[in-house]
Amino acid sequence: MAVSANRPTSPVHVVGVGMIPFSKPGASAPYAQMGEQAARAALHDAGVDYASVQQAYVGYVYGDSTCGQAAVYGVGLTGIPVVNVTNNCSTGSTALFLARQAVASDAADCVLALGFEQMQPGALKSHWDDRPPPTARFIDAMQAHQGYDPAAPRAAQFFGGAGRDYMRQYGIAPETFGRIAVKARQHAARNPLAVFRQPLTLEEVMASSTVWGPLTRFQCCPPTCGAAAAIVCSAEFARRHGLDMRVRIAAQAMTTDTASTFDSQDMRKLVGYDMARAAAAQVYEQAGIGPEELDVVELHDCFTANELITYEALGLTPEGTAERFIVDGDNTYGGKVVTNPSGGLLSKGHPLGATGLAQCAELTWQLRGQAEQRQVDGARLALQHNLGLGGACVVTLYERA
Repeated sequence: MAVSANRPTSPVHVVGVGMIPFSKPGASAPYAQMGEQAARAALHDAGVDYASVQQAYVGYVYGDSTCGQAAVYGVGLTGIPVVNVTNNCSTGSTALFLARQAVASDAADCVLALGFEQMQPGALKSHWDDRPPPTARFIDAMQAHQGYDPAAPRAAQFFGGAGRDYMRQYGIAPETFGRIAVKARQHAARNPLAVFRQPLTLEEVMASSTVWGPLTRFQCCPPTCGAAAAIVCSAEFARRHGLDMRVRIAAQAMTTDTASTFDSQDMRKLVGYDMARAAAAQVYEQAGIGPEELDVVELHDCFTANELITYEALGLTPEGTAERFIVDGDNTYGGKVVTNPSGGLLSKGHPLGATGLAQCAELTWQLRGQAEQRQVDGARLALQHNLGLGGACVVTLYERA
């Protein structure tokens, strides 16, 4: 039986966020130290002691069981439940989803959501070669639709294939994808926590080596190490402790794949287009708003192709109009909605377990008016989109009180 998206819940506030600077593999502290730093930063930002935290949800993809405990034990040994979370690239937002649920259902008053990743150089890969990968069904569907090149990064083939299918349907220029990478670097230049802050021209993006299909090297997110965290709590807890209540989670939805993912013969749907569209629709219905009311969006731009198709999945622009949306500058400052002011995964970096919570941190700063050079003027409604193949999608709407 489906659970109603409109079931009454208690209000949930994001009262503290923390993020450490992202870095290239080999240049970071160990995962437990990064996680501890991010958790302490969120607690400091909230103005609460770790003793006030009643539960912790900790996300990471590459690591052994109970890495979450290894991180939070550095903050304190209070005996609270620590739940380890893994959901591919949507791991951080899945931890946030569970933390919000705990507060919204009155199971807890104050909860920590933490995500970190200590990654290795190179393309994503599985560390288990003695069993079928969990994405086997996705790989089979991709191979049936477009073939498979064992010499090319698998993720780039998934998302590059989605971009190629979009190009075939709408006839857009390859440079359209490149413009997204240019925009990402322009935004990241204002973000001291981003990995890649050097601006790029469109010519430089398009001249970088081809990875797969329309994707060049500068259109692919880098493997990254880092950590981010959030403290969420009930309104009553926040009032009782005099906490900053300016940012509220107005709506949130998490979706997984349906039959259309595999039956459509469309790479866009195989990489989560329908999951994202369904999650966004639920969020807009819960909040009673439309996408045209959004001021700022942090979305899952693991590749430029995914940013483009996600514009349409989230309803930021009608289907088939993403190229005009990009060329007209409606995806940046001075346009309709600022997308990925942080620089996004493409330039800020993509430490898988931390990504969703880094998005949360950026949007919280935006709604508080604390984003400094990246600040979106008058930001009141902010949307977060975090996607993981395999699959899961979490969409969260934040509202400034």
